[in-house]
Amino acid sequence: MPPHTPNFPKALFEELETDKLQRRFLEALVEFQNVERGSLWIKRDDGYQCIEAIGGGQSEQLVGFVVPKDKPSIVGWVIENGRMTIAEPGKDKRHFKDAESGLDVKSTLILCYPLVLKNGEVYGAVEIIDTAHGGSRLNLGKEYLELLEEFVAIGSIALGNALAFADQKNEAQKLKKLLGGIKGETSLVGKSPAFCAALEAARNYSRTDFPVLITGESGTGKELFAREIHAQSARKDKPFLVQNVSAIPDALLESELFGYKKGAFTGADKDKVGLFEAADGGTVFLDEIGDMPLSLQARILRVLQENEVKPLGDAKTRTVDVRVISATNRDLTRAIADGTFREDLFYRLNVLPLKLPPLRERPEDIPELLDYFLARDAGRLCIPQKTLARDALAALKRRPFQGNVREMENLVRYLLATVSGPVIETDDIPPPHEIGQARDSAPAPETTPTSAPGPDLTEYTWESLEHAYALALLEKYKWNVTKAARAAGVNRSTFDSRLRKLGISKE
Repeated sequence: MPPHTPNFPKALFEELETDKLQRRFLEALVEFQNVERGSLWIKRDDGYQCIEAIGGGQSEQLVGFVVPKDKPSIVGWVIENGRMTIAEPGKDKRHFKDAESGLDVKSTLILCYPLVLKNGEVYGAVEIIDTAHGGSRLNLGKEYLELLEEFVAIGSIALGNALAFADQKNEAQKLKKLLGGIKGETSLVGKSPAFCAALEAARNYSRTDFPVLITGESGTGKELFAREIHAQSARKDKPFLVQNVSAIPDALLESELFGYKKGAFTGADKDKVGLFEAADGGTVFLDEIGDMPLSLQARILRVLQENEVKPLGDAKTRTVDVRVISATNRDLTRAIADGTFREDLFYRLNVLPLKLPPLRERPEDIPELLDYFLARDAGRLCIPQKTLARDALAALKRRPFQGNVREMENLVRYLLATVSGPVIETDDIPPPHEIGQARDSAPAPETTPTSAPGPDLTEYTWESLEHAYALALLEKYKWNVTKAARAAGVNRSTFDSRLRKLGISKE
């Protein structure tokens, strides 16, 4: 008579996590039959995949293994026929030998049951494997097998529900990611070791308040990683404010970061709160920090050292509580050697370094990134999602993507706009750096690249703009008034007169 095993169904239904449930299910069956091995298989479009295996370290090598649909196999036969079978591997032509090629100890007898949902659909199979000589351990008594069949039926329903729930959860996460993209929040997408290492470092850094310096090529997602650090930190409910240092004139940058008092200069008719003060309690992200003028670097150093800012024209300092995350694609060690970046500021910013990998170092992420951008931007445009032909995907996996993820994002937008059919073919993909040019036509004339968008100049009065312009010229020419006046297109006396009216002096 079969042994009494009342805890078997209870153990299954008490477990909610899919991974633990499938392992517990398999362990119970192997223990019930007193054999060495067991494995769980799920039906996929391309074949039958092992999702769990137990019985020694080597057995676990099977997890993830796929038996092709067009090859004979015991699990394939059981799934397609919906019936239990007993197979002797050395003699049964259905046995797929490649599955055990890496195992030192081979199976001698296999008992395989179908996994069936409540509606009768077969979704997988479970193998109970004997490795003893002649398959002597498996109990094939009629009553024993009938009881085992009941246990498998109970377990297969519980496991099927758990797997379906896990699939729905994954789909929900994908949808959440996609909706975030539609709202303008590009998600961090990738599974490669290089990407995962950077993401893990970012999430570890989020548990601290130390400054982070993110380095990497243009288009690798530096701002996205900065946002992730902020979103995972204790500051997540406070402001996350961004300033691209290279996108604003030097003279205006100081007032943007630190603010100014009314009357600080001609045209300053009201107080202006600077970025650091506005972000109090939160995070300030300084992009392209390597382009910051030396005159401002000392002031940033004071923020990091003393947590203090002083608006232009104010005699008093103000205490702020901000975390500084900075980013650059420049080599700051070379900038230090060239005298354009302060060494003491570098060490203050580089407390927690984070180097982002270029796309060429994470090619396995390309298919997932392409799927994400195709789905996100099709959703934004309210058009059916397009798919990539196999050859087109292969071509994009070989593409250099010198502009990294940003270049890929722009390419996907181009393809969605220019490809009329549902499938993107290789011929639809333009060569690198030719997006926007008409094919089979003369190259478009060269144009001067537009500068990055700056501040809203309409917020400034005529006098404050003139003040900023004059300061920018003086800083550029190291306060040589003659050279600054020549660059402004006026004579020195006129320029000198304007400086006096604006209240600007070297002192």
